[in-house]
Amino acid sequence: MKLRFLILIFSIISCSCSCLAKYSFMLNTNTYVAALKKTTNVMVIDVASPVAASRYYAYLTLSSYECISVFDENLNPSFSRYLNGYQNLQLDPMLIKESDVRLASILSIYKFGQKLLPSGYLLDKEILMLQKKYAIDKKHKNTFKQTADLVDSIIANILVYVKKDGFNKLNNLPRYINKVGDGYWKQTPPTFMLPIEPHWNTLRTFLLDSAQQFKPIVPIKYDTAENSEFYNLVNEVYQSSLTQNKDQKNVALFWDCNPFAVQREGHFEFGLKKISPGGHWIGITGIACKKTNTTLEKTSLIHALVSLSMADAFIACWDEKYRSNRVRPETAIQNLFDRSWKPLLQTPPFPEYVSGHSVVSNTAAAILTQIFGENFSYLDDTEVEFGLPKRAFTSFLNAANEASISRLYGGIHFRDALEQGNTLGKMVAGHSLKRLKPFFASF
Repeated sequence: MKLRFLILIFSIISCSCSCLAKYSFMLNTNTYVAALKKTTNVMVIDVASPVAASRYYAYLTLSSYECISVFDENLNPSFSRYLNGYQNLQLDPMLIKESDVRLASILSIYKFGQKLLPSGYLLDKEILMLQKKYAIDKKHKNTFKQTADLVDSIIANILVYVKKDGFNKLNNLPRYINKVGDGYWKQTPPTFMLPIEPHWNTLRTFLLDSAQQFKPIVPIKYDTAENSEFYNLVNEVYQSSLTQNKDQKNVALFWDCNPFAVQREGHFEFGLKKISPGGHWIGITGIACKKTNTTLEKTSLIHALVSLSMADAFIACWDEKYRSNRVRPETAIQNLFDRSWKPLLQTPPFPEYVSGHSVVSNTAAAILTQIFGENFSYLDDTEVEFGLPKRAFTSFLNAANEASISRLYGGIHFRDALEQGNTLGKMVAGHSLKRLKPFFASF
């Protein structure tokens, strides 16, 4: 009789564990990557600028990871001791005790996306789908609500941090005024858009001491004299457009990542919605995590490390863009060589120096290399949904170098903007690696 009683107890425990295991299996790295991709889709719909998208990713991934950290800070330490101005979360211990850690991590992405993104309401259905999955099992029907309450509390804490980053003050800052002179940036066709976020450098950085911490060298001086340094820069882009091969064009198109691209047909204009450069690297981060079967907890941390570093990279890059305020190749080539010349890629609406894609690609590549190694090969399918084929890379640095040179092939950057952008990106990453050393030690 005693043996039967023990068997019965064991069966009940096993049943309960198997039920919990079912949820643990359901919520994994694939779920995390898919959730973040859903928020990327909303950013595309909202035409989020490269800098705005980087800010969104930083807060979304930070929130998701902090939802994991609160369950066991010894195993998953909080970012509270490492980020500028970020404080410890104030939470009710009972919320943590009665919640599901993996559900909290995924749910946070959707719930914070609802609050941060202009079209965040599009994520309502994703939350509802998660809720229905948990409602199937009566034994755990309250788990979703308890976890949702925890997530709401964590988000409320982090929103206090968000509201102090300076973003809400941007619209009250002085309006951008074009500098006078041929060497300075001017709006370009087809829409002649106003410059995007000229005061982005006023935002609080996450890890950098300031936006100017790694100020790039002064760009090559504007000079139209034949065979001057600047003339040769312009001529290189122009000649590349005349002689480049099919693969170089494919490279340019693959790394375009221009959320502002517009196609004109007759009197009509159509927006060609695409992901941002940061969105592309978030896609690559997800590819690497899935390929290595990384746990959801580590996947969340890796995305946070990449996203926080990329956000700082864009702040530093934008600081230089509007300091040097250099003319784009499209304007310079039309002035010097061919009035009818057009670049392969549409010129983005902000100054040229330094190349944003070069900066952020090298930052992300350095972080990912530290985690996954120097010779990490992968197949990048991030742009397939936009009609572009997959591309194979032998390493993250290989991809970053290709992303950088793509801007010259596309006709939207000069070579020194690429080279100095690469340098800036690596310096930003180096600072992140040093300041967040305890996190990287866990890989």
